[in-house]
Order: sequence, then structure tokens, then C-alpha cells
Amino acid sequence: MSKVPLLANDFVTVYESPNPPGAYCYSPGIIRLDNGRLVATMDLGGPEVDKLNPTQRFEHPRHPYTFVGKVFTSDDGGATWVHRTDFPIMHARPFVAGNRIYILGQANDLGVLYSEDDGETWSQTVMLTDGEQWHQSACNVWYANDSVYLVMERRLSFDVKGWPVSEFAPVLMRGAVDADLTQRENWTFASEIAFKDVVPDTVDLVGFPFWTPFETKGMSPMGWLETNVVQFVDPDHVWCDPTGHTFHLWMRAHTGGTGYAAIAKVVENDDGSMTTELETVPSGQRVVFVPCPGGQMRFHVLYDEQMAIYWLLSSLSWDSMTHIDKLPADRYNLPNNERQVLALHFSKNMMDWRMAGVVAQGNTASEARHYASMIFDGDDILVLSRSGDEKAKNAHDGNLITFHRVKDFRDLVY
Repeated sequence: MSKVPLLANDFVTVYESPNPPGAYCYSPGIIRLDNGRLVATMDLGGPEVDKLNPTQRFEHPRHPYTFVGKVFTSDDGGATWVHRTDFPIMHARPFVAGNRIYILGQANDLGVLYSEDDGETWSQTVMLTDGEQWHQSACNVWYANDSVYLVMERRLSFDVKGWPVSEFAPVLMRGAVDADLTQRENWTFASEIAFKDVVPDTVDLVGFPFWTPFETKGMSPMGWLETNVVQFVDPDHVWCDPTGHTFHLWMRAHTGGTGYAAIAKVVENDDGSMTTELETVPSGQRVVFVPCPGGQMRFHVLYDEQMAIYWLLSSLSWDSMTHIDKLPADRYNLPNNERQVLALHFSKNMMDWRMAGVVAQGNTASEARHYASMIFDGDDILVLSRSGDEKAKNAHDGNLITFHRVKDFRDLVY
């Protein structure tokens, strides 16, 4: 019997928690500079992070423990890594704009820092907002119109006592590549819509939510989170905007089910403002849920201009139909919340997906390969994964950040 290719199961450990029961590895982000240097970011969180004495740790208002962000660089294609600095924000990702590398994330409010020497040294962190609550993960960054575009999510209301993803609004942020992006006035924020304001509590005939809401038993209310941004440039695509001023948001869909993402779109107006709204299909019906392998978990999207192909890095489920009380002891959370298989898919339109292979797979359900970021490096895809081994506390709270190289990725297209 033939097997799906295992593309990059071998890895280099970028960071390993010195205390797996009390300090967990989160939010891997990665970029490649023009000179070939790789820059990786992550955050470390947990009840015993403060005991590790990091220089930039912070107490997060919405979490019961401490976080610290970290930066690493590699000049040998990811074979070895050098720790450069720590920073006091989480859910951060690196990106290049002008002659700077920026890292943008949140410590409840949005924060940003930068480097002007290829990641050797870093500025202090500057806060862009005051008194707000933000969320996100190290998802993708999009470049267009001499600007950089990325999404952070703002919490709009405070009615949910559990996981408040129904109250998140994905906010597309735009900054000119030659501007000082540590200054709030140099960012434009799109208008906001929260999931709960546009999607009913139940979606009949689709089966969402799959499990009973948390007030009685099971999952938190439905929502969207951890947003990627894409544009459609194929003029034959039904959602292509030939002016280049429409952006589509592709989000993790928290429904209790599998295989769907949530979407919205942002339109740039003549005055430079940006309006967030739902997309429609040719019949005129609005659409929120679309097919997406692994859309129930944080995923990452890249667009390869050379082949006009979108690449999707996501987690695959296998037994999401198992009764909650029948799950094995090493499984984390709801049945659809599997995290040990990290897969690569490709598509020409973000709707019809083909599997390229499995990037990496943990030995057990608690040894995760998930929440990964990726970049292109010539003919290869480089992957930075939130991972765990037999010492990990569980699949969610892993003890490793691992680096993987998928070679000759364009040869996987069929």
C-alpha cells in the first residue's frame, strides 16, 4: 500500500523548554531576509516562566501566568540558531518593511519592536494601543500597493465567560513599507465585525456548533480567530478584484467540526479607509464557512507567484467523531482538536485543495506538530512548528520549537 509522503519529519530544535511542566513553547514565526538569514520568533508562557528569569517577561491580564517573547537568527539555512533578544509581547510575528525587521504582537494591547541590522540588535517595544484587548497568532503577512497587510483580532465585547472567540473582530492593518511602523498614525485599521454579530448561535443543516455550548457541556461558543490574509489575482476567479483593493480573510473556524475555515473580506475605499464585510457567492448568498483541510486549527497560507498556487499548512484530524468521554487519555480537549499531524496542501483558488503530503507527525497524540509558520526559500518551504516530545505537558502546551525543510515543494504539484 502506498503512503502519503512524509516530507520533513526530521527537524532542528530551535528552542527547548528548560521546564516542560511549567514553561510552554508557543507562536512560532519565521522570515527569510534577502541575504539568506532566517529570523525566528516565539513566545514562552506558563506558570513557572518567571522562575527562568527572562529579561522581558510580562504578566498577561487574560492568562494566569507569565509570557516572554524570543528572537533567534540562523545564517546556515536553519542548521543552527542564535538567540538574539527577548521581548514583552506574545502572538507576535516578524516581517520586513523598508530597511527594518518588525515584530508585532500583543500584551493585551498591540506592541511592536524593530531591528535595523538584520536582527542583531532590537529596539524597545512600543505599544500601539492603550486599554484594549487583542489576540491573534503568527499568521501570514501580505504585501501589495507598496504596503504591508496583516491581521490582529480585537475583542469587541465581554459577555462570554469562556473562550471569547465569538467576540473577536479580525482587523486588517495596513502600513506603508517605508513608514515608521512603531507609530500608530502610520497604520490604517479596517472596520470591525465580530463573529457573534453576523453568525447565529446555531447554523442548522450544517451542524454547527457540533457540540453543546460551554454553558452546559462541551465547547465554547462558535467563533473565528487566527486570521490569514490573501488576494485573488486570477481574473477568472469569482472573487478577483482587478483593482487590487480587496483582501480576503481566511480564519480558523471554531465550530467543533473539521474541514472548514471562516472567511470575510476587506475593501479599500477611495479615501484610504478599509471596510470589513462578509463575502457573497454568485447566487447572492452570503458565505462565512468554506472548505479548508485543517481549518478547525490554526493554519498558515502562502502564495507562490511563480506557479500561481496557494499553499496551506494545517493540522489534520482523524477521529473527530469520537464521543468526548471515549477519547484516549493523551488526547487534548474536544475530539476535533488533534494536533500531531501537520500537513501541506495546495490550491489555485483557496477552495479546492489537493494534499502535497504530511510535513511532520508526532509519535503520539500528545507530541504535537501544529500552529506552524512557513516561508519560501528558493525551491524549498521552511517550516517552524510548535512541537512537543515525550516530555511535553500535553498537545497544546508543548516543549519545543522545531525547524523543518520541505525540499522542492513545486515538484509536489499535480
